[in-house]
Amino acid sequence: MPPKSVAASRTTLTELMIPSYANFGGKIHGGILLSLMDKVAFACASKHSGAYCVTVSVEGVNFRQAVEVGELVSLMASVNYVGRTSMVIGIKVIAENVRTGTVKHTNTSYFTMVATDDDHKPTEVPPLLLETPDDTRRFMEAMKRKELKETYKEEFDNEKSRIRVEDGGLDILKKERCIVGYDNSDSNDFND
Repeated sequence: MPPKSVAASRTTLTELMIPSYANFGGKIHGGILLSLMDKVAFACASKHSGAYCVTVSVEGVNFRQAVEVGELVSLMASVNYVGRTSMVIGIKVIAENVRTGTVKHTNTSYFTMVATDDDHKPTEVPPLLLETPDDTRRFMEAMKRKELKETYKEEFDNEKSRIRVEDGGLDILKKERCIVGYDNSDSNDFND
């Protein structure tokens, strides 16, 4: 399978933010933006893989600034990393006020997409041709995020097994804004 460059599947989606996209506070719903990010991730991943792609995970959805009704939102997506059947799509979201010319970076996110065949089974994707130092940096950053994600999951699973409600384990809650409203001596340890 011949490699494909990052540039070959780079995708930009631009959409006007209309009043029906707004929440009660007059700002654009985060869910609308997530839906648009999913669309651009699908388009980018499908262009690279030549296959139907599904979203497996989403990382780094931190809304840095609110998006207003009337702004143009542009979502710029590129393939940052490829595995055998998966791709990490980096998405940068900017909002532009066309009257003032103000442009703001609202968030950056990473969608992991998997290419599927006609039987809905994962299928191999082309290798990624890294043509620029930025392409290479993004690929290496995605490798590091993957490593840290696996480390975090392992460490959290270990910590989760140590968290005990019974036997005085509630002491860690004393400085938190919560009230335990039951008798801890009757506690059962439920598995999640």
